[in-house]
Amino acid sequence: MTGNIDNRLRKPYLWLLGFGGTATLLVGGSAVTPPATPVSTSPSPTVLAQVTAPPVPVPTVTTATATAQPTAAPRTTSTPQTAVTPQATITSQPAVAPRVTATAQATVAPTPPPDPQEAGAPKTQLFANGRLQPEKVRVSRSASGRYRVVPGESLPPRGKKKVVRYKVEVERGLPFDAEEFAREVHRILNDPRGWGFRFHRVSRGPVDIRVSLSSPAMTDRRCLPLRTFGLLSCWNGGRAVINAMRWNEGVPGYRGDVASYREYVVSHEVGHGLGHGHVPCPGPGRRAPVMLQQTKSLYGCRPNPWPFPKRGPRALG
Repeated sequence: MTGNIDNRLRKPYLWLLGFGGTATLLVGGSAVTPPATPVSTSPSPTVLAQVTAPPVPVPTVTTATATAQPTAAPRTTSTPQTAVTPQATITSQPAVAPRVTATAQATVAPTPPPDPQEAGAPKTQLFANGRLQPEKVRVSRSASGRYRVVPGESLPPRGKKKVVRYKVEVERGLPFDAEEFAREVHRILNDPRGWGFRFHRVSRGPVDIRVSLSSPAMTDRRCLPLRTFGLLSCWNGGRAVINAMRWNEGVPGYRGDVASYREYVVSHEVGHGLGHGHVPCPGPGRRAPVMLQQTKSLYGCRPNPWPFPKRGPRALG
């Protein structure tokens, strides 16, 4: 019993010891005396280092920061400077741009002169039947209704043939140069292939013939009682009334040869003033007589503007 009691008494003791050991172990596990020893040795210097470090790092960090800022500043500054250097190069490139622009302007400068020539080219380079054709303009149905005598004088060619005095009139408001029209009429009338007279243009005094460029409406009035319908020309009352629309456009039978048609219409109407009447076409394919009404139709003939197309330069001698 004693042994048992002792054992019983010992067991709790041992249990307590065991419990105590366990407690000690637990405490050792949580507080661990060995780690406490390094903590007690290293914390002291660590704490001292922490205490000592605050003053040292502050200036050190400040100094490092201050040093880093200047150091960073030059690096940053050097980078913009390097960036500025290309900018300077780019700035020099605009200087090249104006030069290129100036070159482009110099290239454009010669362009305007050809423009008037190009605009004028169709006016002076129209050909039909191998002939240079006059410029076409817009002719209205009516103009002012009043004639203007072209001033000046055009002498007849030398020779022995009879001289015929005439005047040239142009209705005011027509889109034709009066002096140019007068020169053309004088050339046609004195051509060797013409009627064989020497025509003398005057602006004053008595005349045998008047050649009057007229609008379609004026032509209709001046040609009464003949009916011209704004399309034909006529001889009436001592005046060769030339329809301005026909003078400008010609007729289909002349196939665009307005220059030759102008020679025809002046020769034909003045021919009436010289006493010649209308004649028919002599046959298909034959040359049309100048007194054939070629404005209406060629009637199978070939167009011909001259009274004597085979005559040479000596016809007026």
